[in-house]
Amino acid sequence: MSSYVLGLLTSMVVAFIATPYVKRLAEKIGAVDAPNHRKVHTKIMPRMGGLAIFIGFVVSFAIFAPMTQQLLSKEMMGIFIGGVIILITGILDDKYQLSPKWKLAGQLLATVVVVAGFGLKIGVVNLPLGVNSIDFTQGWLAWLAIPITMVWIVGVTNSINLIDGLDGLSAGVSAIATATMAIMAIIMKDTGVAMYSFILFGAIIGFLYFNFHPAKIFMGDTGALFLGFNLAALSIMGFKEAVFVSFIIPIVVLGVPLWDTFFAIVRRLLNNKPISSADKGHLHHCLLNMGLSHRMTVITIYGMSAFFGAAAILLTQINTAGHTFWMTLIILAVLGFVIHMVTEIVGLVGKKNRPIINTYQRLRLKKVNNTTRRGQ
Repeated sequence: MSSYVLGLLTSMVVAFIATPYVKRLAEKIGAVDAPNHRKVHTKIMPRMGGLAIFIGFVVSFAIFAPMTQQLLSKEMMGIFIGGVIILITGILDDKYQLSPKWKLAGQLLATVVVVAGFGLKIGVVNLPLGVNSIDFTQGWLAWLAIPITMVWIVGVTNSINLIDGLDGLSAGVSAIATATMAIMAIIMKDTGVAMYSFILFGAIIGFLYFNFHPAKIFMGDTGALFLGFNLAALSIMGFKEAVFVSFIIPIVVLGVPLWDTFFAIVRRLLNNKPISSADKGHLHHCLLNMGLSHRMTVITIYGMSAFFGAAAILLTQINTAGHTFWMTLIILAVLGFVIHMVTEIVGLVGKKNRPIINTYQRLRLKKVNNTTRRGQ
């Protein structure tokens, strides 16, 4: 545990010291973010702050990797190298505003490196209720594991990027997800994933001091893509030999960005818009429209992320203790109901697409009308 804490503190201090220098660099080379009709900020802001997160991370990683042999494993080194590729993609985008196809090309290159080059992919999934396990390491399923893993990594990477719309939002949500993975890795006695997560968490916290509202620097795609890629890869690394519930846990850990991304796709399909089109219907936009301040919106989403994180930790403990599948099913059902109700309340898919609330309002109006007619 002392190594975890030292790794965290080292990356945090280094990222904290590096951020002002990265800010000056971003301003000097023109890696800045200008306001427009979709963005909340009203002045030109330096971005590329994710470089400070990376500097804090890489310094601590270099110090503690020799002490934690699991960090030097083939797959861990693949995540590290893939992270460097995705970082370069983010820096180029923050400076030159790459087209979506070039950004995707950088993500695919990083993903191919870690999956095909270093062998990171899903492993054995033991299904519940006595059903045989699915072994993605044997036969034709080994080939299927590669595209599934690649889709997961690219999807999570972009989901973290999509929620990067308010000061400190993406960094804070990523920090909570990383801390959750660190705790679960300790429970599962996976020292490599735990150390990697502690180091990454410290780097995010060191940067978040400058990124929380009112932000002095944005982390840009440099940070959003780097963090998304690492979270996606770590979630696979931590649950490769997975029972059914563990296969679900990474989805729960990354609940907020995946939830927001999923309903963004649904919203655009219902409105006959391209999936890749930008809009102001994301979770943070909806909360702002409800009257919450910038700071309170971010803190509210932090709370949602912490809720997902706590649910993931609870599922891990149930799984580790060997409790019944039905307990897991009940927790997931409650989680699904909460997600659905919050989605309707904030209008994440639109005011018209709220079946439970709209049905309740129609029944309530009908009751009022019947009462009025009886009174007449």
